[in-house]
Amino acid sequence: MNALRVRAARPDDYDTIAAVADDWWGRPIGAAFPRLFLDHFHQSSRVVEDDHGLAALLVAFFSPSQPHVAYIHFVGVRPDQRRGGWARRLYEEFFHRARAAGCREVHAITGPGNTSSIAFHRRLGFVVGGPVSDYNGPGRPMVTFRRPLTDG
Repeated sequence: MNALRVRAARPDDYDTIAAVADDWWGRPIGAAFPRLFLDHFHQSSRVVEDDHGLAALLVAFFSPSQPHVAYIHFVGVRPDQRRGGWARRLYEEFFHRARAAGCREVHAITGPGNTSSIAFHRRLGFVVGGPVSDYNGPGRPMVTFRRPLTDG
């Protein structure tokens, strides 16, 4: 039996995530996922584990500067667990927690070439904006996502 368990992330999950992230995303992502995300936002982030270890994760937080906004920075699913609905479930569970925390919308971003992420966010009801030129500095455009949180 390969039971899946969801729990709040912990700072010490960083090394485990960093060890698999490039393989899961199919490109180097270390610079976009510094340790500080789990040092400071582990309680609002989630880890899914099974008998083989890390199966999925969501790194997200409630904005301290914009109290009505929550932000999802990363979602990842181990290749053998994909198509099982984990990314959607993690997002929906975060929407529920963000709503309970008083947030009215959720934001996220991705690179303009990440067509699967853009399609995924559209399916979840996000409004897609951009690409926004120089969003992450000169020559680094990003696509923005915004999703209102409705009651329910």
